[in-house]
Amino acid sequence: QVQLLESGGGLVQAGGSLRLSCAASAEVFELYSMGWFRQAPGKEREIAAFVSASGTKTQYADSVKGRFTISRDNGKKTVYLQMNSLKSEDTAVYYCAAGLGANFNLIRRYNYWGQGTQVTVLS
Repeated sequence: QVQLLESGGGLVQAGGSLRLSCAASAEVFELYSMGWFRQAPGKEREIAAFVSASGTKTQYADSVKGRFTISRDNGKKTVYLQMNSLKSEDTAVYYCAAGLGANFNLIRRYNYWGQGTQVTVLS
């Protein structure tokens, strides 16, 4: 069983930055691929960023590429999402998720989800 706890959300002006963190309880965190997803009001949940179990591979949605950076610290069992140049359209609840063998496209492999953290970007 893996428990995930997101933090770092909040209110920010457009053009600003936020750093989200996701702390995991997994015994073998380093085996899990991790993703950051987001869901805006009235929209479906979408993946924003993916990082492989080793941290050597990342992938981003086109809408965040060049502005967001996903990283992980396996020693601290934590994954991060650095969000820069935020736009009003980035407003959403952000979730981290873990899965064995998951990647940017294999969404069904994400078995564990956090409760989410709200990010609101003011224009």
